[in-house]
Amino acid sequence: MCNDANGVGGHVGDTEASPLLGNATGQTRTKGCSFGGSVLNLMNAIMGSGILGLAYAMANTGIAGFCILLLIVFCLAAYSIHLLLTLCDQTGINSYEELGGRALKKPGKVLVGITILIQNIGAMSSYLFILKSELPAAIRSVISHNHLNVWYEDGRILLILVALCVVLPLALLPKIEFLSFSSSLSFIFMLYFAVVVIVKKWSIPCPLPHNVTLLEDAFQISNSSDMECQPKAIIISSKSAYAIPTLAFSFLCHTAILPIYCELDRPTKKRMQNVTNIGLSLSFVIYLVSALFGYLTFYGQVESELLLSYDAYIPRDITMMTVRVAILLAVLLTVPLIHFPARKALTMLIFGERPFSWPLHICLTVAILGVVLLLAIFVPDIKNVFGLVGSTTSTCLLCIFPGIFHLKISNKPLRSPVSFGAVFLLVLGLLVGTFSFCVIVVTGAQGS
Repeated sequence: MCNDANGVGGHVGDTEASPLLGNATGQTRTKGCSFGGSVLNLMNAIMGSGILGLAYAMANTGIAGFCILLLIVFCLAAYSIHLLLTLCDQTGINSYEELGGRALKKPGKVLVGITILIQNIGAMSSYLFILKSELPAAIRSVISHNHLNVWYEDGRILLILVALCVVLPLALLPKIEFLSFSSSLSFIFMLYFAVVVIVKKWSIPCPLPHNVTLLEDAFQISNSSDMECQPKAIIISSKSAYAIPTLAFSFLCHTAILPIYCELDRPTKKRMQNVTNIGLSLSFVIYLVSALFGYLTFYGQVESELLLSYDAYIPRDITMMTVRVAILLAVLLTVPLIHFPARKALTMLIFGERPFSWPLHICLTVAILGVVLLLAIFVPDIKNVFGLVGSTTSTCLLCIFPGIFHLKISNKPLRSPVSFGAVFLLVLGLLVGTFSFCVIVVTGAQGS
């Protein structure tokens, strides 16, 4: 795990919005976050509640189609992070915002900061919205009572309590390395989810059980069973378009990459690249396993949120109750990690670089969490709102910004393979972002 020789006092003389690497700033550096702790923090930044929708994405793209898309996104994420780390090594800059400033002057720095702030506030709000919706159901599945209007069935009350008792204390921690313990818990919860999905594959029969009352219904179900239980390699339909945004942003962790790099013990590009490779690879395996076995359990009848499929066929199953609680805890523990880059970006936008100050640190933490709480509590449906924002900000952080930064900062010739890859990343990001934006706008208009 992470060890800090100076504890909180290690921030004296540092700036809230500046990189922490001694080799980049000339400062004497204390022992930072361990290699394993950095991998766990990175995986916590990558994986969230989106894992619940991957089986549905596979059901609409087919096994081979899903694997190809997931592998493409994995490679794009790995390459874009490689570009960022290379630029950090060349320039001595270890801040996403500062890279934007080097590439596009002050407008670039402000643009990157705003993008990070919007993206991370949107992500935190969506996670807390899930907690508001799912926590009461999770508690009801565990506790049986005969009373109406019990306080713990009000998602808003539960959300406020959880935010004050869990999210706020973790978000107030001054360094991202202190979150490695909560990140390890989040990883265990996600791993537990994947293991249960594998085990339950052999607990639910295929074809899925139906409430059959007529003989001809039973005959029809019998004839369709072969069709229901046959996995498909490639599926192309109108619903396939919805799988692309889900997969495109499943490896988005770029706002946390450089803060994690800044606090890595003995930070070098090669060492951080190894952290990235291991974190992305383990996330890829968990994504693929959970999606595959979730799909092979329900086939074409998988719900957009995988846990809903289990609720329909094995309601009040003790194991699935614990999985629901584990996923909620994993989502909850991800919020403080996403909060860190958002606070760092807000500090840079308002105050620039200034010495660390506990009063400022606390005020900004409370302000951001307050905004996120208000959005999660009072916005009735944040899916389309933040889907619209996410389709633009996520694409910028994943593809567009790394491509632009390399082309503007690096001295590599345009015809070199790495520059060609940066151009490809930039063009692909523009295409995917535009496509996702149009899909969300059209579906939102049709829904209204």
